[in-house]
Amino acid sequence: MSEQQPWGRLATFGLGVVALVASQATALAVLSWWFKRGIAEMPDFSGDGAAVSIVIFVSIPVQLVLLYLMAQRAGGDALAYLGLKWPSRGELMVGVGATVALIVIGNALSWALGRFIVTPFQTDIYRTASAAGWLLPLWLAVVVVTPIGEESLFRGFLFRGWLRAPRDAWPVIVVTAFLWAIVHVQYDWFVIAQVFCFGVMLGWLRWASGSTVLTMLLHALINFEGMLETLISLQR
Repeated sequence: MSEQQPWGRLATFGLGVVALVASQATALAVLSWWFKRGIAEMPDFSGDGAAVSIVIFVSIPVQLVLLYLMAQRAGGDALAYLGLKWPSRGELMVGVGATVALIVIGNALSWALGRFIVTPFQTDIYRTASAAGWLLPLWLAVVVVTPIGEESLFRGFLFRGWLRAPRDAWPVIVVTAFLWAIVHVQYDWFVIAQVFCFGVMLGWLRWASGSTVLTMLLHALINFEGMLETLISLQR
């Protein structure tokens, strides 16, 4: 049996953009219906934990369905195309160790530069979600749903479409990390740089293991630690 051929590089990027935009547009329409306001009348919900949770719960499933269908259209096994296989125990241990080390380094650097480890965006969505009774959905959205969606797109669909030969590995790792970082527009340049470093680590582990499930689990660990830090900071 011949190896499944991916979409072309430009097609991969275009289809990835389509999946991202379509999922966000669907989430915006649902948000408009939920708050009973026209899209043109919508206020800034970027710091509203309930609104952020709704966007995640709506956009990620739509994005996953589109990515699955696009991967299936390439022929063969769509799950394999997206790298959805379980990592070995050794790969998981290496990944957890690398993730914890990078978290410690990032926090130490923030402390050394006199910066708060927890960003205003994190505290805003946590406070508003708690006030609205949406704290549990927010945790689920951030720790479980977001890693599945983002990893399926960046370390799954885009990675598979762009990696054609061993020499492509580092360019693809860096480019997917960069794209992943710049979509985090809720943060400043310093945090976006940290996101980029995590993306490079996740991309390398995706390449070394062939598993997007591994990067999903590690991404969940990163987000869990961020939510835990937010909880601790708000209790001081």
